[in-house]
Amino acid sequence: MSWKSLTKNNNIIILGLPVLAAGILLSLLSGNAAVTSGELFRALTGEGASRAADVILRQIRLPRTAACLLCGSGLSVAGLLLQEALSNPLASPGIMGINAGAGLFVLISGLFLPYLYAIRNAAAFAGALFSALLVFLIARKAGMSRSVIVLSGVAVSSMMTAASNAIITLRPESVSDKIGFSMGSLSGIDTGKLYIPAVLIMLGVTAAFFLGPGIELFDIGDEAAQGLGLAVERHRKMTVACAALLSAAAVCLCGLLGFVGLIVPNILRLKEGFSVRKKIIGCILWGSSLLLYCDTLMRTLFYPYELPAGLLLSLIGTPFFIFLLMRRGARGRRHD
Repeated sequence: MSWKSLTKNNNIIILGLPVLAAGILLSLLSGNAAVTSGELFRALTGEGASRAADVILRQIRLPRTAACLLCGSGLSVAGLLLQEALSNPLASPGIMGINAGAGLFVLISGLFLPYLYAIRNAAAFAGALFSALLVFLIARKAGMSRSVIVLSGVAVSSMMTAASNAIITLRPESVSDKIGFSMGSLSGIDTGKLYIPAVLIMLGVTAAFFLGPGIELFDIGDEAAQGLGLAVERHRKMTVACAALLSAAAVCLCGLLGFVGLIVPNILRLKEGFSVRKKIIGCILWGSSLLLYCDTLMRTLFYPYELPAGLLLSLIGTPFFIFLLMRRGARGRRHD
């Protein structure tokens, strides 16, 4: 295959590589009054940096950058899986209540088993699956249309968020940073917190690759896909479970971070002829990049104050969600 044909077919993926590389460097090397970018660069290359720069790079910046990569890729792939499984561009872990359910169960596990961090990952996965099941049960009773599923997700998300806020208010010790957890923040992450979510997200992304060919058959309809040998209901449930796993692992790291799983997959879905596996690769690149740039901006623009990355994502994601609603409404009117 020639380079021209490669760039023509995969230009959005190829463009994502330098954008991600620049985001990683910016996240690692952005300076402030405490340590300059030059000192951080010398610490990165091992060229006689100060002790402070070395500590900041290795104990703060590297874990934080790794968390951005993990959460950005996990949430964006989870959003893609939900949108493909439900054939609904409005589906995402935040809007469907999956993030909120995972967050609620993380808080509950923190109340009863505060020193067992590994249990929080299992609790988050259970909460994500519980929320997804609740959404489907409500939607089944109300009618399994696309709008009903999204509205059911919004209702479940609101309910789970209210319960989380009640726990945080009554038992603030259940989470170290209640504002950061509620809005989605990557501050205070150390290396020890990365291992289990990293394994879960890598497993989830790998599973998504294996599910990819079957997911593509959802577009031709359940009966046609069943005729081609795909166990449609089982495959759809596995896809949603994979999305729940990815979302749960991300919530354990960054809290209730929203809109990554809505913005990135919808942009990639505009690319015609893109396979699900290519979309997954695009989600990994662009989801990580989006979170890296948002996090870096929010901790540098207002220094010495640091705002949650989720705040900027909400400012971007809310108009994007409204745009999707209006676009979908316009399409519906054209078909009437």
